[in-house]
Amino acid sequence: MTATSGISVAQIETTTEGKVPEITLPFWITKIAATTLGEVGGDAVTMSMNLGYFVGSAIFGTVFLVAAIAQIAVKRFHPFLFWFVIAATTTFGTTLADFFDRSLGIGYLGGSTCLFLLLMTSLGLWYWSVGSVSVRKITSRKAELFYWITIMFSQTLGTALGDWVADPQTGLGLGYEGGAVLFAACLAVIAALYFWTNVSHTLLFWAAFILTRPLGATVGDFLDKPIASGGLALSRYSAAAAIAVFMVGCILLFPKRAEKTVTD
Repeated sequence: MTATSGISVAQIETTTEGKVPEITLPFWITKIAATTLGEVGGDAVTMSMNLGYFVGSAIFGTVFLVAAIAQIAVKRFHPFLFWFVIAATTTFGTTLADFFDRSLGIGYLGGSTCLFLLLMTSLGLWYWSVGSVSVRKITSRKAELFYWITIMFSQTLGTALGDWVADPQTGLGLGYEGGAVLFAACLAVIAALYFWTNVSHTLLFWAAFILTRPLGATVGDFLDKPIASGGLALSRYSAAAAIAVFMVGCILLFPKRAEKTVTD
């Protein structure tokens, strides 16, 4: 039987369990811990071990690639695997951003600009290819691939942006504490927009995801940088170990529910 004119057929959506965690407060707490771990862990390899930014990026880039392939290959949400990939993107993002900013000599602002353009390109291609950049629409391996590429660029951008805000010579000069306060304030504004406005939740998610990275980066720098540079001069190894233990505790104690995905 054919539909008569003036009658529209409603599109039926089905909801299934996805492969990313539910976006709640515990998600953001764990994510900030992961970004702080990435900053301290990345610096431990490139600076404390004196391997340099190129070698560090090659090491963590390989770890990220292997972990991401494993994450994409599995059929359901595995909390430890997911957060391991996130931690891999933060360490890779730390060393890659430092390679852009320092080894290539383009500075924090130049590195942030290049990485912002790469991030926007990734989001644009994802939207053009799939039709949505929402985490609730990750229903194919193609979408998941774009998700992890975008995550990687956002983590790298966050590192460069955090360094630019804190640096007193070529950046805004707010220092590590000032940078942390600035990014925390920006996240508070995003939270207010989420709860009290009709601004797209997808847009707010990616804005928050990007800004939690420099927040974690500035906190990590505050922990391990010299006192003369405004840090606490803690051992990078002990700080990384303590943050890793905290992150594992978050994964174990917080609810491990997957975000629901919507299929048209």
